[in-house]
Amino acid sequence: MTSSARRPGLPPRILIVGGGYVGLYTALRALRRFRSGEAVVTVVDPHSYMTYQPFLPEAAAGSIEARHVAVPLRRVLKGAEVISGHVTSLEHERGVAHVQPLEGPAYELTYDHVVVAVGSISRTLPIPGLAEQGTGFKTIEEAIQLRNQVIECMDIAQSTRDEALRRRALTFVVVGGGYSGIEVLGELEDMSRYATRYYSRISPQDLSWHLVEASGRILPEVGEDMGRWTVEQLRERGIQVHLQTKLESCVDGHVVLSDGTTMESETLVWTAGVKPNPFVGDTGFRLDDHGRLVGRSTLQVEGHDDAWVAGDCSAIPDLGKPGEWYTPSAQHAVRQAKVLGDNLVAAVRGKPLGEYRHEYVGSVASLGLYKGVAQVYGVQLKGFPAWFMHRTYHVSRVPTLTRKLNVVLDWTQALFFRREIVSLWGMHEPFEQFQRAAGVLPARRPAPSDHDTTC
Repeated sequence: MTSSARRPGLPPRILIVGGGYVGLYTALRALRRFRSGEAVVTVVDPHSYMTYQPFLPEAAAGSIEARHVAVPLRRVLKGAEVISGHVTSLEHERGVAHVQPLEGPAYELTYDHVVVAVGSISRTLPIPGLAEQGTGFKTIEEAIQLRNQVIECMDIAQSTRDEALRRRALTFVVVGGGYSGIEVLGELEDMSRYATRYYSRISPQDLSWHLVEASGRILPEVGEDMGRWTVEQLRERGIQVHLQTKLESCVDGHVVLSDGTTMESETLVWTAGVKPNPFVGDTGFRLDDHGRLVGRSTLQVEGHDDAWVAGDCSAIPDLGKPGEWYTPSAQHAVRQAKVLGDNLVAAVRGKPLGEYRHEYVGSVASLGLYKGVAQVYGVQLKGFPAWFMHRTYHVSRVPTLTRKLNVVLDWTQALFFRREIVSLWGMHEPFEQFQRAAGVLPARRPAPSDHDTTC
């Protein structure tokens, strides 16, 4: 058994900072290959689960149960030490991480190898009103909130007699024409169109969906031709696509676009890019001009043999394209994690390391139920075949057999039963009713208009 240099007499500790794609898959790969007692694998993340983000749009639309896109770390990573908290900084020369658990005092954790797998966060801009009015789309919580928001707005529009309020409630804005933006737009527009059958005063034509994209094209990963086709399909569905247009302001829901368009909206989804998690600046390692940790093709941090990085927070050289770097995507994160897990085992055993190489295969995107677009090995697909390929590919990538079966069962059930169209908006303020009953908050008094029975 290899002994730890920093913890004499104990097996080496591999500290994985982050429990997302890279963190989970790296730990899973390493745990399967290490012999019993050969190393200690420790994963630190504020959440006790990994989110399978490609299914977030379907979770938002209700096609998949939200908890089925969450993979519990402790259940999956058997044999690993999972700490719920934050690593606030590293002292790599000492091999020490400063850990702040969810509750209680901070402490130091000694390690022999560290994997920085903190991923990315939404890249926002200093646009007036964005922080107050916008919502991101990277977490399960945001997906659930957005679903509740859309249905709640339809409830408001059905019930109000104020025409301006009604138009505002039925206007939805998505900023960003990449994968996240297009898929959440396609799924939620599809859901809201379906939901109109339950609202006597709302028709599909009353819904006003807008896509705002700063460049002149969307979905560049599927090619220019398929990007144009997608724009045409969205417009045929009544979605207003604003290309070469920027969001200039959204103060109090008054949306102003650079093309001169203005509108009132209760719902604005921001999916205009990501940036590396700010934690990378607290590691002491070198960053590139985009704020990413610079790594080698072996996924080691440049200049360090016992520090590793992969995923959205990393700049890993593309061996097939000298001078270029792999782009941040789930596809690369999952594949890099497998190489990283193997290399950690090899490093502990003093064996040669492998390099990460991956040639682009293609991309798939969902545009709503039975609708999609794809380009795989140069073959272009659209409509149902692309949608089916999207589902098939991603269900094959969801960790654990249980999660795969749960997702397939969700889809199968949807074939025979109608969608559930209900807003659980109260879950965002779960204690409000009890606090009002207890007198902590004042009791609500219905406004006179609440009793207006005029039709």
